[in-house]
Amino acid sequence: MKRIGPILLVCALFSAPFVRGKGGADAPEWPDSLRSTVLYTEGVKLHAISGDTLRSRKMLREAIRNDSTFAPAYYELASNLMNSAGGEAVRLARRAVELDSANRWYLRLYGQLLLIGQRYEEALGVYRRLREQDSQEPDNYRILAALYEQQQQPFSAIAVLDSSEVRFGRIPMLSAMKRRLLVQTRQFDKAVDEAKALAESVPYEAEHHVVLAELYGAMKRDSLARAEYDRALRIDSTDVATLMSLADYYSGRQDYRGLLSVSKRLFASDELTAADKAKRFRQFTSDMRFYREYYLPINELASILAIKYPHDKEIVRLYADHLIASGELEQALELYKLHTHDTPPDKTYFRAAIDIESYLQRPDSVETYVSRALALFPDDPTFHMARGHAHVYAKRYRDAIRAYRNSLRHAATDTLRGTIWGLIGDAWQQIALQEPKARRKALESCYRAYDKSLAYYKDNPLVLNNYAYFLSEEDRELEKALEMASRTVALTDNNPTYLDTYAWVLFKLGRTAEAKKTQQQAIALDRHNSPELALHYGDILAALGERFMAEIYWRKALENGYDDPEAIARRIEKLKSEPPR
Repeated sequence: MKRIGPILLVCALFSAPFVRGKGGADAPEWPDSLRSTVLYTEGVKLHAISGDTLRSRKMLREAIRNDSTFAPAYYELASNLMNSAGGEAVRLARRAVELDSANRWYLRLYGQLLLIGQRYEEALGVYRRLREQDSQEPDNYRILAALYEQQQQPFSAIAVLDSSEVRFGRIPMLSAMKRRLLVQTRQFDKAVDEAKALAESVPYEAEHHVVLAELYGAMKRDSLARAEYDRALRIDSTDVATLMSLADYYSGRQDYRGLLSVSKRLFASDELTAADKAKRFRQFTSDMRFYREYYLPINELASILAIKYPHDKEIVRLYADHLIASGELEQALELYKLHTHDTPPDKTYFRAAIDIESYLQRPDSVETYVSRALALFPDDPTFHMARGHAHVYAKRYRDAIRAYRNSLRHAATDTLRGTIWGLIGDAWQQIALQEPKARRKALESCYRAYDKSLAYYKDNPLVLNNYAYFLSEEDRELEKALEMASRTVALTDNNPTYLDTYAWVLFKLGRTAEAKKTQQQAIALDRHNSPELALHYGDILAALGERFMAEIYWRKALENGYDDPEAIARRIEKLKSEPPR
């Protein structure tokens, strides 16, 4: 640490009596015996007063060249270079110490520079000397203890802190360090004694009782731990640090009711931020079994958040998610609808209301909120797309196509344009299925839309998959379908639907053994008991002559809800009428 006041005084004393001789401003003429002193003084002035670091360094280097034993110049230049890269500052500080080994300022700077350079072993020796030369400075004990700990010598660190305690009494920061080292070396009883002594010396500080409680907890002495937590809470029942420590204690003991009870008090506190509370709430609701078992106290937490932060977007979403998980979908919808009247308006709430109304298949309500959203955000393509989605739910596919085309006018990226053209293709595919007379034309429109989609967004897995599957269903351009299905599988991670498409295209190409292997993988990964996957696997097995297993999977497709039982019956009847292979 620089002593700026004394330095400036020295500067003033040395700058007054001397008159410049001949030469430039950077090279004044002074008596040789004082030249290094004056150069040093000028360097200090330039750095401390003018802030001219470069000229200051130049002066200090000149002072050293004039007198290589002038220790103050080495010290000041090392201090000047403290934040620069390289080891020059360390070298200069070491030289200052060599020239004046009794100067504590020089030794302290040398130690600081070694710490900055992470030269801890060398720093250890320096701080040993500092403790001897400046034994009245507690920070020397702290740093020396930390260096011993860094060098894997915790017992030496504890000894240093003990000597500090004898000299200065208990300093909270050093006591905390000592307790941590005692715990680290498994000296729990000594750590407890240390914490007790601190708590007794300052009995009305809750944090000291919390420290003692945490130590008792680490020793599995739960009754004593709880007693200390109770003392801390009697001192300040709203202290967040105490409540968080107690919450951690209950969590470690898997006492979840206790944890949730403490969390209720934390959620009521204004000291903990809404973001911190939301993070804790998400942890409680991440495991559905835990969520169900402790629903009532979790519901209380959700209610506290909703009441305290009614306009916080994250809390609103979190509370709505809680309502949905509780089966209260209509309440969640009403919450989002309420916030669509916020000022300024927020797109998030409109999107959520539209999504829920679409899920509930209420197209009139969807249209109401889409219209309101578009009146506020006319250039947002997602609301035009939402109108299209609502028409799809209502099986009004031509209206959906018009809405999707409207959204194209506002799409700002090729990825979004590709996505929208994919949706248009899907709508044309549904028209092909619903309107037999328009099938051929609708399919051509579907494929043109898919081609446009992939021109904008070539790696759209959904479009690649649908395109490949619809081509295979028509036995059309199967090699192209295989290329797209293969690309889809490469882009995604073990998606059973995409694997099913790939297997189905292989099957259509006559590569039945390969199809079976891929379809087995799809079946193994399927978590939703898809009837289509079971049906396709049965068809593949039948083509391979595995009649018994084929019938099992066809019947499994029926059990899983396949919507054309007559098609299954025809397959089984045909299989039984054919002679065995």
